[in-house]
Amino acid sequence: MDEHKENIITKDVNVKMSAPREDEKEKSSTRICPAEDSAPPVSLSQSNSDFSHPVYKEIALANGHINRMSKDELRKKLAELKLDTRGVKDVMKKRLKSHYKKQKLMQSAAEGGPTDTYYDYICVVDFEATCEEDNPSDFLHEIIEFPMVLINTHTLEIVDSFQEYVKPEVNPQLSDFCVRLTGITQKMVDEADLFPAVLQRVVAWLQERELGTKYKYAILTDGAWDMSKFLNIQCRISHIRYPQFAKKWINIRKLYGNFYKVPRTQTKLSTMLEKLGLKYEGRPHSGLDDSRNIARIAVRMLQDGCQLRVNERMHGGQLLSVPSSAPVEGAPPPRNPRNRD
Repeated sequence: MDEHKENIITKDVNVKMSAPREDEKEKSSTRICPAEDSAPPVSLSQSNSDFSHPVYKEIALANGHINRMSKDELRKKLAELKLDTRGVKDVMKKRLKSHYKKQKLMQSAAEGGPTDTYYDYICVVDFEATCEEDNPSDFLHEIIEFPMVLINTHTLEIVDSFQEYVKPEVNPQLSDFCVRLTGITQKMVDEADLFPAVLQRVVAWLQERELGTKYKYAILTDGAWDMSKFLNIQCRISHIRYPQFAKKWINIRKLYGNFYKVPRTQTKLSTMLEKLGLKYEGRPHSGLDDSRNIARIAVRMLQDGCQLRVNERMHGGQLLSVPSSAPVEGAPPPRNPRNRD
């Protein structure tokens, strides 16, 4: 529900974003098949790298040549390399640069040069919440769908998913607008469990997959609202503490804008898909379908050479940015949050 989230976030006075850096303005489940023997992919982040290394001079020269290529030349070269030829010119340019950069860094890593690793898994979350067509400023949005889609960053595949509906407490009757927007019916939420019970099953699902223990993972969302607003509000309503494993996440909109150098207005879910030459699959504003499409964008960005790093967090009830220079940290092992005192 990305467009609807944009309309309601402006009315939230309880969550504040710290001043961004200049470059930032802008119940179905299948088992994991871990790539046990897969080597971790090479990171293209250079925040901790030595830029005097000769490999970066070679990359810079190649980038200059790619910048001068026409759209047809880019598409032809991508085809020769058996890479995806879809997307607008800037996306194809970034893809070709990232391919060459990855090759050079892999060669450099084999020779003992700079490299880094991704998370083992990325868990995409896109809540659906109660809403009205014109939400009053004091409207309490309650989570009514809790989906998760898991990406294996070594195989670049979507390998698992979870979904449950949630019964709202404060406003148990869904508005007609909410039903039309999300496709979630009154019967679905009436037959669902309350949020604390659903969250317990989410935690168990993550634990069964050994995330945070055997495997390093991070949460990824389409914007800041899912964690900073919807989950924050829901925990207060349910009288439970905000879960530790969800206190840091990857905001894919922010990373997409920074990576492909596009303005914030071009980072809506539908626009990101379009610019990457992809089409939406499923029903818009279905939490699970939205999560799957966000995961497809994340996979494409990984393929194009973007390292998906945690870039936002919650601290003291406020939304804060995480600088790109911060160390890559995985989410902690999932635990059920305690009740509020």
